[in-house]
Amino acid sequence: MKDKVIVITGGSAGIGAALAFECARQGAKVVLTARREAELAQVAKQCGEGASMVVADVTRRDDVKRVFDFAMQKHGRVDVWVNNAGRGISKNVSALDDRDLDDMMSTNVKSALYGMQVVLPHFQSRNAGQIINISSGLGRVPFAPIRSAYSGAKAFLNMLTASLRMELRGSHPGIQVTTVSPGVVSTDFGKNALHGGPDSRSLPHSQPVEEVAKVIAAAIDEPKAEVYTTPTVRQNVANYYAAEDMGAIEAQMMTRR
Repeated sequence: MKDKVIVITGGSAGIGAALAFECARQGAKVVLTARREAELAQVAKQCGEGASMVVADVTRRDDVKRVFDFAMQKHGRVDVWVNNAGRGISKNVSALDDRDLDDMMSTNVKSALYGMQVVLPHFQSRNAGQIINISSGLGRVPFAPIRSAYSGAKAFLNMLTASLRMELRGSHPGIQVTTVSPGVVSTDFGKNALHGGPDSRSLPHSQPVEEVAKVIAAAIDEPKAEVYTTPTVRQNVANYYAAEDMGAIEAQMMTRR
């Protein structure tokens, strides 16, 4: 981790900020980006001298390229690119409209795709580097119907991530591509969801964001293809896809809610 150059999108709060703190604590040089300048500046300041920031909207390809160019100009390389920016939604499938879907795809999928495509040539030139896409347990198991389009977007992201990993396996085996799937995390994710929603920090069994950051940091030190931030999330996924009747598992999930 020490002296690695790590770009983190969505770095002004939540998982992104906590990961920045953890990586900086371990001696990494973090480059943070988000839209909210004041909040981003505060995180960068708390990270210390090794941190820098770029105000950008990662749903815009040109902005993502600008973040990459900044990191290259400042450090001469990028070692890890973390696509963390994302947003939830609080709306059932029956009520979704075009704007809802466009927002979920732009924020959760396109932003990550832009990051992957912008940094990839640099990684290919070195046959080294790591792309980390922050997904969600909801991208594997649909246990929260109100997060419908978010779950779908994260499932899309999962497939893009796995497909890129397979694409690079033969030609650039030195490039690591990692999916991280948290469960419920104690952040303001719920409050910031499109159409509002319950505060994730008030939900039972929510995982401390600092704990999630440590799991992601461990995946930088020892890269893996798929990482779950709690054993419970991993087990839920295993149970769901191993079931002869997924509907029965879904019914159990709804009963427990």
